[in-house]
Amino acid sequence: MQTTAEDEVSDGAPRRDPGGHATAGGAGTATYPERPLAAALQDDIALRHMDIAESVARSFAASGPEVSDIRQVAYLGLIKAVQRFNPARGVPFASFAVPTINGEIKRYLRDSCWVVRPPREVQDLRTEIARAASAMAQRLGREATARELGLELGWPEDKILEAQASHSSLRPDSLDAPFEGRSWADTLASDSNGMERSDDMISLRSAVNELESSEKELLYRRYFMEQTQQGIGDELGMSQMQVSRNLARILVKLQKRLLAAPAVQEQRPSRSGIA
Repeated sequence: MQTTAEDEVSDGAPRRDPGGHATAGGAGTATYPERPLAAALQDDIALRHMDIAESVARSFAASGPEVSDIRQVAYLGLIKAVQRFNPARGVPFASFAVPTINGEIKRYLRDSCWVVRPPREVQDLRTEIARAASAMAQRLGREATARELGLELGWPEDKILEAQASHSSLRPDSLDAPFEGRSWADTLASDSNGMERSDDMISLRSAVNELESSEKELLYRRYFMEQTQQGIGDELGMSQMQVSRNLARILVKLQKRLLAAPAVQEQRPSRSGIA
């Protein structure tokens, strides 16, 4: 009885090539530890190219509170580059890794880093400025001005200034941050005289209630309905000049009553005491 290659495979025996060497196949094929080996190789490649990630991170931010975060994102981009790299394409690993790390940092800055997010154009220009500024500083021996950066990058000076100012949108200052010896919150206006304002409102309401109904209507139309003096005159059968004079007279009357109100209130306790 003759046996065929199919019979050998079905029996669990390995296939053999024409030269008699065993090849993978059959139910009894052994599994080789390829995944742990690949992971070890990837770790080695990542460790040997950490300087690339650090260099790319420095091109985005050389100083500031976000440097450490950007460096960590660059390391993450390096790991992704190692995992995606295919040496069969004939491209050097560094040439493949740099764009991958760049993209990872840009996504982080665009999506996760801004507290107050400026337009995409401003974000991208800020990144260009960060890269160009260090190179120009070495070339000029000093920090480049906004005008020089604009000429270098092909942007108007006002756009350069806007992009540079957007840096504060990454992490805006807290209202509790010290400013000239006190916090920003201390500089905000506060209604510290609320009780005095309440007393004024009570006095004003009392003075208005003492006016005649026609005088109250004029005040209501002018200061609550915000009608013009001419409009009020047309509805009430008066001229604009008459409306203006009547309003002035009413306001003077209210002013006199409000100024006299404290004196009246001070006299009341003494009268009750005499009685």
